[in-house]
Amino acid sequence: MSKRRYTNMQVLLPTIEKMLESGKNHREIRSGTWLGGDRPVHNLLEAATQKAAKGAPKFRGRKPAKTLQEYKYENKRLKMEVKLLQDFLQSTERK
Repeated sequence: MSKRRYTNMQVLLPTIEKMLESGKNHREIRSGTWLGGDRPVHNLLEAATQKAAKGAPKFRGRKPAKTLQEYKYENKRLKMEVKLLQDFLQSTERK
């Protein structure tokens, strides 16, 4: 049983992509980059494709602060709502 050698695959990615562009297949790339196993080139390219398709990560952060105008509009709307509810309660003789 042979020891498994760790290879930083991300370092090899530009080299592998250049070899693919030049027309080599996965077997030729594997022999040219001393990668062992049956699918390391395929797995590396698949991971890179998925990462590129995923796009930039979405960050959650603080919501933007409301402006004074937005606060004034919300205050006016809430006052109108309170007035409407008070009128309704008065018309039903509950208050």
